[in-house]
Amino acid sequence: MTTSTEFGMRFRRADAVEKKDADCWHPVERMPLEDIRQLQEKKLVAQLGYLKERSPFYQKKFADAGISFDDIRTIADLQKIPFTLKTDIRESLAAKQPFGLHLAADIKDVIQMQASSGTTGSPSYVALTERDAEMWHEMSARCFFANGIRPGDAVLHAFSLAKGFVGGIPIVQALQYMGAIDIPIGADGGADRLLRAAADIRPRCLIGAPNFVLFLGEKAKEILGVEAHELGIERIIVGGEPGGGIPAIRERIEQLWGVKCTELLGGTDIAVTYWAECDEQSGMHMLAMDYVITELLDPDSGAIIPFEDGAEGELIYTAIGREASPLLRFRSGDHVEVLGTSCSCGRTGPKIRCVGRTDDMLIIRGANVFPSAIQSIIGEMVPETNGVMRVLADFEGHTSQTALKIIVERGANRSPDRDAELKTSIAARLRDSLAFKADVRIVAANSFEKPGAAKVALTLRKDPGLS
Repeated sequence: MTTSTEFGMRFRRADAVEKKDADCWHPVERMPLEDIRQLQEKKLVAQLGYLKERSPFYQKKFADAGISFDDIRTIADLQKIPFTLKTDIRESLAAKQPFGLHLAADIKDVIQMQASSGTTGSPSYVALTERDAEMWHEMSARCFFANGIRPGDAVLHAFSLAKGFVGGIPIVQALQYMGAIDIPIGADGGADRLLRAAADIRPRCLIGAPNFVLFLGEKAKEILGVEAHELGIERIIVGGEPGGGIPAIRERIEQLWGVKCTELLGGTDIAVTYWAECDEQSGMHMLAMDYVITELLDPDSGAIIPFEDGAEGELIYTAIGREASPLLRFRSGDHVEVLGTSCSCGRTGPKIRCVGRTDDMLIIRGANVFPSAIQSIIGEMVPETNGVMRVLADFEGHTSQTALKIIVERGANRSPDRDAELKTSIAARLRDSLAFKADVRIVAANSFEKPGAAKVALTLRKDPGLS
């Protein structure tokens, strides 16, 4: 019989099972930051040498900026390099199919590709060499381990498995790599199939988008005749959209399923996931500092600021060791708050909460408003509300001088006769907490489509016509 190793393939890391009782997946997660910085700078120099030889995209970018690859030797030197924007990537992909002008590896060495969701435009198509793919698996394994998944665990897969999203095949691969067993139903399989798999297989873990996981928990009784907390799941891992870091949503998930819920964060252009919460549930640690250099950009001043408690800004990424689709100083669009710089788990990466995407931020009469922040407040008002809302941004661009329209589902057992009272209460909570004026509309519970394979879009540009 021919074995997988004879073909050069390895699905499971050789020492995966031995890590089951470890404090963390890889020692680098607990390495002193000064040692991390030295490692990053050594790998940064090597990455720049690679790009100097292999990347016409960055050769041109450096030439246009009047800088040399040899000028960049430290993390501080990175600030000499212009940002790489999502528009740069789209233009690169359009100029040269299939993987753009920024492809820096021979096409014969590309073994895999993935696509972004395309929520802010056309999808990004990302190429991976064998080495790139293994780095992705390693980063994801660290995150899943921090989240509570262990080698040998069965994991019910409730992210979408379609359209080339990183929440699909790359998660299957990473779970195999770390010695866990992926149950590949996917959000595309629907709530019925997922819940029946949970009842039949009794997995220890469930992984998916927070709003969809919440929906699954609410449907368990209807579909299976038992409550979600009776299915034996012990750990839920969520990501892909705001929600896991919103206390009201997390608490509802934990209540329905009777579990601990932890959160992760990533992005297709860099990797599947590289930020993840540990059991402390006090923010997501950066767990891939040997593969990714992260900067924090103050969007108001344009300055790079340190990761200190309470700091807020946009995450900027530089991949180190990347071959096929490398990126320098990539503006992620993820706006985060730093929740801490130390943890009882011993991991040394800073801890963050994602506030929302810069692309989603609205400016209402001078106040910066993230839809996820509105969702958090509406979620806190259950059972008066159903916890479900949408922002109706029926104006051009992201700025308005008028009250922001918010559509909120009333609580399932609440009478429409009390809508005026609820509108006043919601508007007051939003004004006091987020400093903007809201024009609130109350609609019936379950008016909006329930979560499925696609991310929940909190902002609408056209009136859905609900009443």
